[in-house]
Amino acid sequence: MSSKENQLREQICLMAKSMFDRGLTCGSSGNISARTEDGGLLVTPTGSCFGRLDPATLSRFDQHGTLIDGLQPTKEMSLHEAFYHTRSSANAIVHLHGTCSVAMSMMPDVNEDNFLPPLTPYSIMKLGKVKLLPYFIPGDSKTGDAIRGLAGKRSAVMLANHGPVVAGKDLEAAVYAIEELEETAKLAMMMRGFDAKMLNEAQIQKIISKFNVEWD
Repeated sequence: MSSKENQLREQICLMAKSMFDRGLTCGSSGNISARTEDGGLLVTPTGSCFGRLDPATLSRFDQHGTLIDGLQPTKEMSLHEAFYHTRSSANAIVHLHGTCSVAMSMMPDVNEDNFLPPLTPYSIMKLGKVKLLPYFIPGDSKTGDAIRGLAGKRSAVMLANHGPVVAGKDLEAAVYAIEELEETAKLAMMMRGFDAKMLNEAQIQKIISKFNVEWD
């Protein structure tokens, strides 16, 4: 095992524990995957708790997608594989069961094509448009099919009544982006019933242009 892989294993466990400790996911919910330098994957095991991950027992896949070491992987492998297959820039994927984002996904007036309202520039910068996908039972391969159907155009999706999934250029980027998604959903839920002043179209376009945001 290379030193880079060891570092990646430690980073997955460290960042997972940080999210768990701050209540961004709970119990045995959520999963993470990250590309290794040889083109394989490290994946959090099924039924594991983000607060108690062991770097040595992470599921290890080779570059052909064969499990070669560690515990059995998350049952949500189909959604991870779908993102890797459709987004060449993806090197890490994080899936959480965030309370506020899940609550927001149940609201009848939510925008399915652009899930997060433009309340701050940061969700736009880090996530672009977030697509709200229908509810699928956890582990259903149809989740992966729905992500593939986006043809790589979105770096983040929200699974209705379930939780967000974010792909990033590396693990740190994916974690920071999914944290921004949950915080924006929290802010949106706090502002429900108020006449909140959102960013206008001109302001949104300036952000997209300045930070080269994918916005399709």
